[in-house]
Amino acid sequence: MSTLEDECFLEVGHNNDIREHTSIHRSSKSTDRTVIGDGNLIMGACHIAHDCKIGNNNIFANNTLLAGHVEVEDYVHTAGATVIHQFCHLGSFSFLGGGSVVSHDVPKYMMVAGDRAELRGLNLVGLTRRGFSIEEIRSLKTAYRKIFICADITAASFDERLAQVEQHEGMIQVPAVRAMLQSIRDSFAEDRRGICKYRHWNGS
Repeated sequence: MSTLEDECFLEVGHNNDIREHTSIHRSSKSTDRTVIGDGNLIMGACHIAHDCKIGNNNIFANNTLLAGHVEVEDYVHTAGATVIHQFCHLGSFSFLGGGSVVSHDVPKYMMVAGDRAELRGLNLVGLTRRGFSIEEIRSLKTAYRKIFICADITAASFDERLAQVEQHEGMIQVPAVRAMLQSIRDSFAEDRRGICKYRHWNGS
C-alpha cells in the first residue's frame, strides 16, 4: 500500500502544448518535484526526466531529451534531436543546435552546437525576436568577444578576462550584460558542471 513517503510529483503550469509520444517523469522522491512552467511548446517524442525544472515560454523541438535534474530557464529553444546531460542548466534565451549533445551548462543568451556542444556565439536571432535593443545586443557582443574571442589567449586567463568585463564601467551598467556574467559565474559553483567548451579564436 502506497504511503505519503512513496509519492512523487509532477507540476505542470498553464498553456503548455505537449505533443504526441512525449514522456515526462515525476520526481524521484517525495521531497522534490518535476516542474513544467507556463507557455512551453514541447514537440513530438521529447523526454523530460525526473526532477527537471522547466521555466516558461521554451520551445523543445522533436526528440529533445533531458536527463534528470536539468534546469531550463525561460525562452530557451532547442532544435531537433538535442540531448542534455543530467544536472545541466540552460540559461534564458539560449539556443541549442540540432543534434547537439550538451554535457555542460549553457549560459544566458548563448548558442551552442556539436558533439560535445561548444559555444558558437550569441543567440542573436533569438535576442532580436524577443525585443532586445540594438544597444543591449551591441553590449552583449562586446562582452562576449572580450571573454571568449581574444586576440592573444596568453595575455590573461579566462577568469581574468571575465573579471575585466565585470569591472568595465560601461558594460557592467547594462542589465543584460550583468545577467550574462552572473550566469557564467553561477555555472562554476561547487555543484555545477561549468560551461560548454569554447574555441580560442585569434581573429585571423
